Order: sequence, then structure tokens, then C-alpha cells
Amino acid sequence: MKKLFIGGLPYSFTDEALGALFADCGNVESAVIIKDRLTGRSKGFGFVEMSSEAEAEKAISMLNGQEVEGRSLNVSMARPMTERR
Repeated sequence: MKKLFIGGLPYSFTDEALGALFADCGNVESAVIIKDRLTGRSKGFGFVEMSSEAEAEKAISMLNGQEVEGRSLNVSMARPMTERR
């Protein structure tokens, strides 16, 4: 499985809508939008796990830079937590 980072998501998006958006690119194993712990509101980014690296690459080429509900998506391979900050 390959995990993708998706930034620039519309704040109204649900986990289900995120999964549906990526379904045309291949088999979506999971789709999660990150939410604020206190308010429960979307932070505007999330993660999608695709079944294979080929499907993940296809998702990046198809959806990176696409406009969804007025926001431009940023789709890239997710980095391991140790590489952040």
C-alpha cells in the first residue's frame, strides 16, 4: 500500500467524499480527513491509502493541481512522521 498526502481539501469534504474522489485512480484502502480535536472541523488535509504504488502515482498525476469546490488539491506521497518538522 502507498499512502498519499492530500492538501487543499474543501472544508466540507467527508472521508467518504475523499475516497470517492480517488476511486477512479484505483483501489482505495482508506481515506481519512484530519479534523481539529476540539471542534471536529476539517483541517483541509487528509490521507488516502492506495493498493499499489502504480495506483498512487496515477492518483498524483490525475488529481494534483485539480480544483475541487474552488480549492486546488496538492497530492503527493506521504512522508514518514520522522521526516516532518
